[in-house]
Amino acid sequence: MADFVLVSRRTLTEHEYRIFKYHFLLGADWNLCCRKLKMDRGDFFHEVYRIEKKLGRTFRELEPHALFPIDEYFNSTPRSTVAAPTLFKVETEEAPKKAKTMMKFPLKRAA
Repeated sequence: MADFVLVSRRTLTEHEYRIFKYHFLLGADWNLCCRKLKMDRGDFFHEVYRIEKKLGRTFRELEPHALFPIDEYFNSTPRSTVAAPTLFKVETEEAPKKAKTMMKFPLKRAA
């Protein structure tokens, strides 16, 4: 989480970071953010989309480990050493087949 916040602080301007902090880190909804930042709804959402685009690109292109996708970040394998995915097949034993038994119902004979 610290990497996420530090990279965001380095990448965003002061105004963008305030929006990021209130909306993404503190979890305030758009209404509260607009009141606190003295913005209207449209401008707020345009800024949020720009912030998402800017940080998304930054997190993806960060070297040596991207912050996104999460699995690459937490498994800490540098992209330069990632092997091509290998296909494998899991072999399982088949359960023994049960013999089919026919159920016989008593029938009434027509008189």
